[in-house]
Amino acid sequence: MNERSMFAFLVYLSFIVSLASLTPIDSSVSLVASSSAQSESGSLRNTDASTLSHAKIYKIEITSSITNRFSRTSVVSRVRNVANTAQEITFSVVIPDTAFISGFVMEINGKNYTADVKEKDQAAHIYKQAVASGLAAAHVTTRNSNDFTVSVNVEPEAKAVFYLTYEELLKRKNGKYEQIINIYPKQPVEDLNVEVIISESKKITDLKTPPIRSGNEIINDNLELDPRADLEVINETTAIVKFSPNLERQKQIAHLLGTNEKEGFAGQFVVQYDVERDPKGGEVFVQDGYFVHFFAPSDLEPLPKHIVFVLDRSASMQGQKIEQLIDSMLKILDELHENDLFSIITFSSYVTVLNLDNMDSNTLYPSIAKKIDGYCAWSLTDMHYDSLNKYKFPKAYLANKENIDKAKDIVRRVGASGGTDILSALSVGLHLIKLEKGTKHDNIDRQSIIMFLSDGDPTIRITYTEDIATRITKLNAGPEKTPIFTLSFGEDADRKFLQKLAFDNSGFLRHIYEAADASLQLQDFYQQISSPLLTNVAFKYEPSVTSLTKTQFPIHFDGSELVVAGWYGTQDTFKPAVDGHGIHGSTEFEPTVYHVVSHTERLWAYITIKQLLENENAIYDSKIRKKAIDLALKYSFVTPVSSLVVVKPNDTVVFDTDTLQGTLEHITQMPIVRTTPFCSELYPIPTEKPDLLTELPWINDILEDNGIINVSKGKYKLGLNETLAESEDCPKTPFNTPGKCRLLHSCSTVFSQLTSASDLDTHFCVLKNEFAGICCPETD
Repeated sequence: MNERSMFAFLVYLSFIVSLASLTPIDSSVSLVASSSAQSESGSLRNTDASTLSHAKIYKIEITSSITNRFSRTSVVSRVRNVANTAQEITFSVVIPDTAFISGFVMEINGKNYTADVKEKDQAAHIYKQAVASGLAAAHVTTRNSNDFTVSVNVEPEAKAVFYLTYEELLKRKNGKYEQIINIYPKQPVEDLNVEVIISESKKITDLKTPPIRSGNEIINDNLELDPRADLEVINETTAIVKFSPNLERQKQIAHLLGTNEKEGFAGQFVVQYDVERDPKGGEVFVQDGYFVHFFAPSDLEPLPKHIVFVLDRSASMQGQKIEQLIDSMLKILDELHENDLFSIITFSSYVTVLNLDNMDSNTLYPSIAKKIDGYCAWSLTDMHYDSLNKYKFPKAYLANKENIDKAKDIVRRVGASGGTDILSALSVGLHLIKLEKGTKHDNIDRQSIIMFLSDGDPTIRITYTEDIATRITKLNAGPEKTPIFTLSFGEDADRKFLQKLAFDNSGFLRHIYEAADASLQLQDFYQQISSPLLTNVAFKYEPSVTSLTKTQFPIHFDGSELVVAGWYGTQDTFKPAVDGHGIHGSTEFEPTVYHVVSHTERLWAYITIKQLLENENAIYDSKIRKKAIDLALKYSFVTPVSSLVVVKPNDTVVFDTDTLQGTLEHITQMPIVRTTPFCSELYPIPTEKPDLLTELPWINDILEDNGIINVSKGKYKLGLNETLAESEDCPKTPFNTPGKCRLLHSCSTVFSQLTSASDLDTHFCVLKNEFAGICCPETD
């Protein structure tokens, strides 16, 4: 095969790097010899193996080297075209959403083609130049997938070898680290080997390989799926785990997992472990001037908490989702600690705060079911947040057996109907937190937490998600900010919005896959936040320490781990400390410092880039973007601001990357659980437009008697009684996105961002040459 024909191929890449803590995609790696991606169910898709008969994968090697929680995984797939004609052969890997690709090489007939990491705009420029010159090129942005996929045309009997490397920091969850390797070659592979090498500076504990998993299921108790891995403990800090299923065992596992035996192994191989904890304040690993500080103190009593469950019961939750929600809540209620307080809110077109002291055996009513001004539900578009003080809400309930039994009785009867009013639901949740802090139940200080679960976008009243996130973050501002943990549920969930909402409110997002084990996923999530140990955690270092990652954390949970990295230079002494507030008051921890041989500098760069880009708006900040790009290029990390590029004389191939969520679950409907209508269905909710001059009182200062406002660009009609269907594109809304020019009263979503006439000037536009407009976000 000559050099030009070798690169006359179609290259296709679909790879997604999710934002920090985004997203709930399982950490995994998958090898395939086909262009098909992960199925929408998140499980492994069955495909007719005959379509792959021309491509024989004769060897797969996956090697993961974990050094002090930082893993570097190498995936090698060796493929031969056994057909008598040239065929397209595909290499595909599903990488963890928290990982950065750091290397890719294709070997075709003994020649290597190595990818470089380039700044994303530069990569796009290279691609355009290649296309303009009539050369082979590919620059594809694909969404809703976290696959890395490359297809190459291979001559008869020729071989292709693909090498991919990615790196990630293993996250401690529920007291253990977990390395998940997803294997799906779509055919039995004669030589299939996985090796995980663990090298820690602390003693390794609880090393095990649980049963093989399929798809997104987090628990599988089928002992027949024991991977029968070889666990070799070299010494107390080093271990090697090997997994090499032969052809017969691959087919057996496929059968047990319910997949096509002709496609061989199709599942997740998992390695779990933990390390011995240092009660003094964690361990600090130093090397060549860089350090990484791991903090997970043991033997601390959990703080009592007030947890508010905010549960979506809108119509889109009907069927299996509402059944799974009910099932998981029944189990979570049993896991509350005896000193905890809890409140339960359900919401759809209106908000319900469950009242355990006034239950009706046939129906559920909101605590505000007494008609006030003719209504028993409300919207923040109709009244201000402070007006919630008018209403009498149920108290928070102590998690004793009597209250838990009452709560279960109500939860069992929750049904799904109506729209989705997210802003009102979360506002009420924060109000309940505020009320409880004011009363200080039993004179005990409790950590407040909101657990928010929604399956879809807001559909009524305020529906612009940027506006909702901004309003809730403002309501939740202050030194005692309540962490909001969001759970996206179902394929229609807006995970980008839910991630931003959590990130801006000291929480994180998890996605609940709508599989058979959805209730177990919810319980697993709750366990992560069920035992807060410390609040206001602060890492302290000498003033000479620089290039620090985040050092302030609002809350630390049992079973998790806080990580800080930075540059301490050449100083002889290094004495870090950690402050936190626990059940017995303020405590200072003094960690132990270890000199190690590790990847400390790369781990520092990895954490720094992750934190630079974890806020979705950071990518548009030129300074933050440049810093992230410089680090990505220096350390060869493929990130949301960098791309892989393959360049050879006369041919250029660009692999582009983008950021979005991963694949979601297929919805399976079940019968609806019916309940008696709520009172808001009997008394409709008002839907009047907001009063512009009340919402934006500063307009009165620039408003003339004839309804004209005087702005820096001239005098224009305010048009309070106008309805203009036509609108023009405009460059920048108050949320820094492109939009459409609309009348002010037609764009209530931006009201929270307009605090003065100067804000209006910044985003001002003109309609029909006479009306004052604002650059308004486009809605779906």
